[in-house]
Amino acid sequence: MLREELIFVGTCDIAGHVRGKGFPAREIESRRRKGVGWTHSNVMQTAFGPILDTPFGTAGDLMIVPDPNAEVRVDFEDGTPPEHFYLGDIRNTDGSPWECCPREFLRHAVLALEQASGLRAIAAFEQEFVYTGNDERPGDAYSLGAWRRQGSFGESFVAALRTAGVTPDSFLPEYGNRQFEVTVAPATALTAGDHAVITREMARATAHRRGHRAVFSPMPVADGVGNGVHIHLSLRDAVGRPVTHDPAGRLGLSRQAQAFCAGVLHHLPSIAAITAPSPVSYLRLTPNRWAPTLIDIVRQDRGAALRVCPVFAAADAEETARQFNFEFRVCDAAASPYMALGAVLFAGADGLRRELALPGEGGTPPPLPRSLAAALRAMEASEAVQSWFGPVFLEAYLRHKRSEVAHVAEFAVTELCHRYAEVY
Repeated sequence: MLREELIFVGTCDIAGHVRGKGFPAREIESRRRKGVGWTHSNVMQTAFGPILDTPFGTAGDLMIVPDPNAEVRVDFEDGTPPEHFYLGDIRNTDGSPWECCPREFLRHAVLALEQASGLRAIAAFEQEFVYTGNDERPGDAYSLGAWRRQGSFGESFVAALRTAGVTPDSFLPEYGNRQFEVTVAPATALTAGDHAVITREMARATAHRRGHRAVFSPMPVADGVGNGVHIHLSLRDAVGRPVTHDPAGRLGLSRQAQAFCAGVLHHLPSIAAITAPSPVSYLRLTPNRWAPTLIDIVRQDRGAALRVCPVFAAADAEETARQFNFEFRVCDAAASPYMALGAVLFAGADGLRRELALPGEGGTPPPLPRSLAAALRAMEASEAVQSWFGPVFLEAYLRHKRSEVAHVAEFAVTELCHRYAEVY
């Protein structure tokens, strides 16, 4: 059958979905300049699709411009069209960045970190999902049986990642029913955000070609285990030397890393609305779900909000410094990776700028927000968050999320989880 290759260009928006438009592949050179047409209220599309509230109305024109460094072309060699898409930036029609672009939000956070400390962040996303091609069996957590029954899904998924320019690190059956986890190699911040988006889309693309789904919803079923997204972070100086580790520092963290982590903990009540941005996110952040419930930092504890990670079989101090990292665990795939990582970097940069100290040892740490509504109130009240977003983006974000909270307010928990599993 006659075919002409098409390309999609989009961005991972407030709802954590990749949205955009397609065009004939032969037009790529002109599209790299003028992109595809977009409009302001498109950013207000909820996870379920409809725009429930918008400060922009029907007016205005924008464009999504493909980033040549974020091109994906994966031919699954099964007769289906290749996955060919670009991730891009939302810009004004004169080419300037639009103030509500998620990738631009992350770029501003990178700049804030550099201005506060001269440091840059290296990040890697660890993401959990349910693969519906596996059946549910008791005792499957981390099991060879679960691994065996996924068949060649994992091999196709990892091959797709590598072809897409993402370096796979691990793929494994996880704790929940039909749950798997994928980790990829660390990269600088914007690239790490791109790789997180690409990883999700390659999991979905691989599952789709097998007649199944990769479900990234924070809580696929009410009585089950949630899907988290864990952001691993380390800090580098201007010439690329690792500066996260100090064997004499508290928890093994350097002075700079302690201040960064203190900033994240300080702002966690507010940034939770960005990193865990759906009502079902807060069903996951409850006791006995291997998820954080407190605003704390702990060495090698998977229930902590910030986990100081182990170093494995390091040959010397230099290798220890390269491996050493900490992990932000109050995150899930309802969040745009650009916005989640950006929020963490902004918070860490503020900790460095103000030379904040980690909370004292002993006592009970404060709890995380118990709902998205509570997190949004903390976000709106934070002068720091107001400065990171600017008035237009802040209003848009708050109205987007509050309209979603109102939309699902009457759903029973079982129905709520079902609805989010349908869209993530």
